[in-house]
Amino acid sequence: MSIPQSGGGPIERHEQLAEYLAAGCKPKQDWRIGTEHEKFGYCRDTLKPLPYEGARSIRAMLEGLRDRYGWTPVLEGGLIIGLVKDGANVSLEPGGALELSGAPLETIHQTCDEVNTHLDEVRTVAREIGVRFIGLGAAPHWLHDEMPLMPKGRYKLMDSYMQQVGTMGTAMMRRTCTVQVNLDFGSEADMVQKLRVALALQPVATALFANSPFFEGKLNGHKSWRSRIWRDLDADRTGTLPFVFEDGFGFERYVQYALDVPMYFVYRDGAYVDALGMSFRDFLKGELPALPGELPTLSDWADHLTTIFPEARLKQFIEMRGADGGPWRRLCALPALWVGICYDSNALDAAWDLVKDWDAEAREDWRVQASVSGLEAEVNGLKMHDLARQVVDIAEEGLRARAMPGAGGLLPDETHFLNALKDSLESGEVPADELIRRYNTDWNGDVTRVFEDYSY
Repeated sequence: MSIPQSGGGPIERHEQLAEYLAAGCKPKQDWRIGTEHEKFGYCRDTLKPLPYEGARSIRAMLEGLRDRYGWTPVLEGGLIIGLVKDGANVSLEPGGALELSGAPLETIHQTCDEVNTHLDEVRTVAREIGVRFIGLGAAPHWLHDEMPLMPKGRYKLMDSYMQQVGTMGTAMMRRTCTVQVNLDFGSEADMVQKLRVALALQPVATALFANSPFFEGKLNGHKSWRSRIWRDLDADRTGTLPFVFEDGFGFERYVQYALDVPMYFVYRDGAYVDALGMSFRDFLKGELPALPGELPTLSDWADHLTTIFPEARLKQFIEMRGADGGPWRRLCALPALWVGICYDSNALDAAWDLVKDWDAEAREDWRVQASVSGLEAEVNGLKMHDLARQVVDIAEEGLRARAMPGAGGLLPDETHFLNALKDSLESGEVPADELIRRYNTDWNGDVTRVFEDYSY
């Protein structure tokens, strides 16, 4: 999850809220790719999740990365809670999962190099302290009480609030992992089209990357339990945002939505001030109960935007949020999918043509069915397998049109990063299907076998 944001100074006009979002507009030559991925750490001998403190711990991992590879520490309350280097940062999820938020890069070749370097660094430090990491969408057998809450003020507040709304908020915080990609837009109209396509097609990503069929030591009846958790977390800040598809949608309409999302906190002087359930609209009037008489800054607005969790999220870029964390090989496939769709105008138009006639009910049905059935989902007579094949074909054409070479020119474009998805379409088996098959055969119903066979 996000570190404190640096958005700017005092908000003196309402228009600044939309202007902040619009400042993300960039010419196409400046569009970049930011990939984020989370993974669970555990003690190699006990298979227990990592605590924050100790010889085998999150703190030891962060300090090892700092000392061996020159990352700069991020501190909160005197404790190391993250790292920064070269435009990237390593941060902690609430339950101790380690996240790389990658630097904004020009090509998927560069993104994949960044992913490989990071995982090599993590693996080196982990081996030295008896730790391993695994990419899954949900913790396979750890219980809530086994997952320690990391020492970040933001998480302490969120944990309390999550117990009051929905039923699965604390499970999301402690026991899920995802892979995301952040992409740019060129104008308000471009943002609108990309966000609509992103929200409509997140279920395709959920199906192709489904990798969480286990929870609390057994099969859970879903291919993506992570996606299921997000459906019952906090209705005020999650979902598929039907208003995005209404006529007239733009930056200001998203502002109005965000203003109606209850606040979590205000960050002041290195500490998180409890603003749980309070209104940013009141904050704009100097009437926030937590800070009476004080007016917000654009940094406060930027922080607030990080507390909203729809399937695709608008900040000064668009975050694609529908995929489970997964195997090393698939971490580069997610940016390939979305870059292929969103960074070529013909591909984006073709993707919109697929979804423009869907109504809100169909979009939500796809979201639900993708989490349950993966590629076997079906809505209104359309099979997910067929839809996903069309989407991947569009992405492939988009990547081919981008013609971004790699490996010193030996690779003519970025299309090969889609190979893992094409393999799934050919076999009909996404990662969750493989895990279920092995659970029912050579693992003899032992979920813990996943650690030996699928860790990085």
